[in-house]
Amino acid sequence: MVRTYLLLAWTWLRASAQYPGPLITMAIGSFAVNMLDVAAIWVIFEHTRSLAGFGLDEVMFFYGTSSMSFALSDMLFGNVDRLSQHVKAGTFDTILIRPTSAFVQIAVDRFGVHRFGRIAQATVVLAVALPRLDLSWDRAWMIPLMILCGIVIFASIFTLGGAMQFLLTDAPEVANAFTYGGNTLTQYPLSVYGGELVRGVTFVVPLAFVNWQPALFVLDRQDPFGLPYWLRFAAPVAALALAAVAMLAWRAGIRRYRSTGS
Repeated sequence: MVRTYLLLAWTWLRASAQYPGPLITMAIGSFAVNMLDVAAIWVIFEHTRSLAGFGLDEVMFFYGTSSMSFALSDMLFGNVDRLSQHVKAGTFDTILIRPTSAFVQIAVDRFGVHRFGRIAQATVVLAVALPRLDLSWDRAWMIPLMILCGIVIFASIFTLGGAMQFLLTDAPEVANAFTYGGNTLTQYPLSVYGGELVRGVTFVVPLAFVNWQPALFVLDRQDPFGLPYWLRFAAPVAALALAAVAMLAWRAGIRRYRSTGS
C-alpha cells in the first residue's frame, strides 16, 4: 500500500512539474498566507507579555507543532475529505474497480508540490521557537512523537469526514470544522478556552493530544484544568483509537456505497 501511494504521488508530481510556474507561485503563496497567522500572534504579544499564562516562544511552539502535524496530514491524506466530488461525478465507481486501495487513490489524488508551502512555514516557526525554549533532552524527545500522533489524529479526522460523505454528499463543510477548525484550535494554548471545551477535545474528539497534553510535558507546565498527569503520555493511545474508529467508518462507508450508475 505504501509503495502504491509513493508511485501514485510520484506520478502526480511528474505531471504537475510540467507547469512549474503556477506550482511554485502557489507554494510561495501558501507560505506567505500562513505567515499572516504568525504575524497575528506577534500583534497579540505587542500588547501583552503572556497569553493564558504562556509566553511568545511557547505559543509559537504550540503553533508550530500543530501546523506541522496538520500540514503533513493534509499533504498525505487531505484529499480524502473531497470524496463527495467523486461520488457526485460518478468517478468513484472507476476508483473501486482498480486493483488497489480506494483509500490510497483518494488520498493521493492530485498530489502536488504546492502543499509544501505550509510545511515550510511550520518548519521555519519551529526552527525559530525551539532554540529559544532551551528544552532539556529528557523532555524534548516527546516533540517528534507528538507531531507523529498529530498527523495520525488529523488523518483520522480527514478519513471520518470522508466516510460521512458516503451518506451525506455535502458533508465536507462539517468535516472542515474538525480538520481546519481543529488546526486553528490547537495553534494556541487550550487554556484560552473554557474547561468544557477542553474536556470535549480531550475525551470526545481527541484534538488535545495533537499538542496540548504532550506540550505540557515538554514545557514542564502544570495543567490549568487539573486533568490527570498521565494524559500527557496518552497521545499514541488516543491517535491509535481514533485511527481504528476512522478505519471502521471508512469500511462501513464502502460497504454502504451505491453506484450512481454512470
